[in-house]
Amino acid sequence: MRVSTIWVRTPTARYPIWVGTGLLGASGRRLRQLRPRLKQMFIVSSPRVWALWGRRLAEGLRGAGIEPVTLLTDDREEAKRLATVERLAEKLLGHGADRGAVVAALGGGVVGDVAGFLAATYMRGVACVQIPTTLVGQIDSAIGGKTGVNLRGGKNLLGAFHHPLAVLADVGTLETLPAREYRAGLYEAVKCAILGDAGLFRFLEENLAAVLARQPKALRRVLVRSIQVKARMVARDEHERGPRRALNLGHTFGHAFETLAGYRHLRHGEAVGWGLLAATRLAVRLGRLSAPHAERIERLVGAIGRLPALPSTEPEEIYAQLFADKKKQASELYFVLPRRLGRVEMVAGVPRGDILASLRQLAGRPPAR
Repeated sequence: MRVSTIWVRTPTARYPIWVGTGLLGASGRRLRQLRPRLKQMFIVSSPRVWALWGRRLAEGLRGAGIEPVTLLTDDREEAKRLATVERLAEKLLGHGADRGAVVAALGGGVVGDVAGFLAATYMRGVACVQIPTTLVGQIDSAIGGKTGVNLRGGKNLLGAFHHPLAVLADVGTLETLPAREYRAGLYEAVKCAILGDAGLFRFLEENLAAVLARQPKALRRVLVRSIQVKARMVARDEHERGPRRALNLGHTFGHAFETLAGYRHLRHGEAVGWGLLAATRLAVRLGRLSAPHAERIERLVGAIGRLPALPSTEPEEIYAQLFADKKKQASELYFVLPRRLGRVEMVAGVPRGDILASLRQLAGRPPAR
């Protein structure tokens, strides 16, 4: 498979996203193009991911004269905390890392967020390379410079914008991704299609069997088109003050579901899948989305696979959790809602009753009397 290069260009950063197979083995050669004098790289990964892909990455780096130093950590959502960042920073210091250090993240979204935040804060900022090995990471979390860790009260409430030096999305790493993790990533692709690429949405509808089977040609198209959507949004709004907020489609509800599930019973992508359904129901209820478009969204989300059950939580508790989300502004929630396939809008001032009714409908509960 040929390698596609998608550039992210913002006022403060310019970096490539490479998409293709064999990128781990070619990592050193490609990174040498960006840092000709690079001699050492500190790689944050989990024991499981390192066992699968670490050797190939290390060989690719050493082949270009770059020595890897491995920093292994837990990649569960529960470990995405400031204490993990502190432990990794102490390891960096112990290895003599200075302000010229380059930190790489090899793994899924948790590793990418933690390693990115580590790079953003160690000695007030060192370079970072994102090497995502999950579909969620390759489509979404490794791109755009958002890094962070969780607090007990909510997701990603401590963080920083810190763009990577490059993103290497090696499609081959998805071969070992468990089926549930793979399907979870596809909900992020659906999100990108709804908000900015109606053609991608049609492709997913018509070719979902090939995508679910991880057929390389179909998968590469989904990756490239989804990444292009995100790269355009990041270029338009580097720090998420305007148009980039559209990327939060499904996430205002999704983060609440994740938090209430204790980050244990829902994968991030699955929470986004539920969030897409909630946003779609709310948009229909507010008269902002036609029933035929809503039916297509719900049909595609359902075709990817059966979502795990939502936490057995009353809609009022979910509503309260929504206000812990960092996307709240001036004590007011805003929602990204689909307007039609390929277009969304940001809506504030949504009546509480409409939000609760949508949540009850999502959970199959009767409306409040």
